[in-house]
Amino acid sequence: MHLLATASDMIDRAEVLARLRVPLVVHITAGALGLISGYVALYAAKGGTVHRKGGMVFVYAMVTMAVFGAVIAMAEGERATLIAACLAAYLVITGLSTLRPATVQSWRFDAGALLVGFAIAVASLAFARAALMNPTSSGNPDAVGLCVFGAVALLASIGDVRRLRAHGSRGIPRLRRHLWRMSFGLFIAAFSFFLGQAQVFPSFMRIPALLALPVVLVLGTMVYWLWRVRRRLASGTIHVSSLMVT
Repeated sequence: MHLLATASDMIDRAEVLARLRVPLVVHITAGALGLISGYVALYAAKGGTVHRKGGMVFVYAMVTMAVFGAVIAMAEGERATLIAACLAAYLVITGLSTLRPATVQSWRFDAGALLVGFAIAVASLAFARAALMNPTSSGNPDAVGLCVFGAVALLASIGDVRRLRAHGSRGIPRLRRHLWRMSFGLFIAAFSFFLGQAQVFPSFMRIPALLALPVVLVLGTMVYWLWRVRRRLASGTIHVSSLMVT
């Protein structure tokens, strides 16, 4: 009976994937472009032309990937993937908007972003609780990821509150907000590809430490840039205006 149920589930999933062929192609293409442009922007000199152009491509690619990924996740009933897609889009969009000049419209946008971030946090933790309470679940691996996503979304929402109360971000807080949000968006994409889709790699490359390396590099580089920007801003060798977008 268990084998029959498993076979039936595989057939159902194959039918779903067949109907989602176009969204899958767009999702994969945008994801590949997002990863490439994301790594380029991450390692390029901050404020330079390569960083600016690579960052814009990264944002558009990530939002496209997230939208189609969310559609696929809803069709497949993958709650963790749905939350990851929503969180990635929320982080990169708010990460980009951080560097725009503060206006009445930007304040309204930030207020809306706060609601979105808080909704993602609540949904993540609710889904995590449901996964933990499910007696048919084995190990509840999704619950761990959902708790992490919920915590990140909650922290980001707190940052949105602080930004609203301060009527925008300035100086070091502005660049920190931009850097960590864009970097964590890239981290989600890298984790989803290198570790979440390890089966697409040749067997000789399916070494956990090897596949985890580009994922860990994102977090390590994020910490490095946060430290470097803080140090250079403190010494007056870099100016926030050099990273502003219009």
